[in-house]
Amino acid sequence: MAQLPGQIDPTVPSVARMYDYYLGGKDNFPADREAAEQVIELGRQTGSDIREVALANRGFLIRSVRHLAESGIRQFLDIGTGLPTQDNVHQVAQRVARDSRIVYVDNDPIVLAHARALLAENQETIIIQGDLAEPDAILTAAADHLDFSQPVAVVVAAVFHFFHDDAQVAEIVKTLRRPLVPGSHLVISHAYIEPGEGEEKKADQVRGVYQRSTSGGIAWRGREELLSLFDGLDILPPGVVPAQKWRNDDDTYHWPGLAKGGVLGAVGRVP
Repeated sequence: MAQLPGQIDPTVPSVARMYDYYLGGKDNFPADREAAEQVIELGRQTGSDIREVALANRGFLIRSVRHLAESGIRQFLDIGTGLPTQDNVHQVAQRVARDSRIVYVDNDPIVLAHARALLAENQETIIIQGDLAEPDAILTAAADHLDFSQPVAVVVAAVFHFFHDDAQVAEIVKTLRRPLVPGSHLVISHAYIEPGEGEEKKADQVRGVYQRSTSGGIAWRGREELLSLFDGLDILPPGVVPAQKWRNDDDTYHWPGLAKGGVLGAVGRVP
């Protein structure tokens, strides 16, 4: 990174850049790598592979977007998009239908700068600055590019675990669902851990690493908590499941590093 966008403090770990590091990316600073390595080591001590967690989440995102595009969805709102990597939402959707329209939302200046450069020649795809804590503002800005009188897929992948208040998460989801017409979809993935001896101690240590990052911490939620966010929606099979199991036809790899937890994923349809 030869030049930094404004409002960047490279000494504070960014969750977007840590995720980029987990996925093998190079758009990160020493502080990001140091924090990410601490999380990787803590995971290793409990038999979890954080890089597998990131890959499982990415795979779920790709498969869910591809399924929705093949089902006829032509509009996607991806909130908390993170740094561009391979098979971003617009690439997956537009391989199915070139006219798919995508709005990315993020609040990280580096994410915004990279994405704007990547998307400069893609007229169907834009990125806007926004914070998931302010969903009304996101919807207002997205409405300039998306037609909410038609089905829209709202994607919130691996973001809600950086919100610690369950009531706030529920209210954000309620707001995001408000303009969605029948046939729209909600896609969510979320970090979870399996209960067990020693897990809570390690979870607290991981939380401590994230408390020093831009997120201010991390909160794990289980299947029932995630399920409640889809109340009133038709949840697509196989339901709320570990991300690596959501419509994954590849049975040659069994994700040994995810026995103690990882990411849950689900997709709900507005009836």
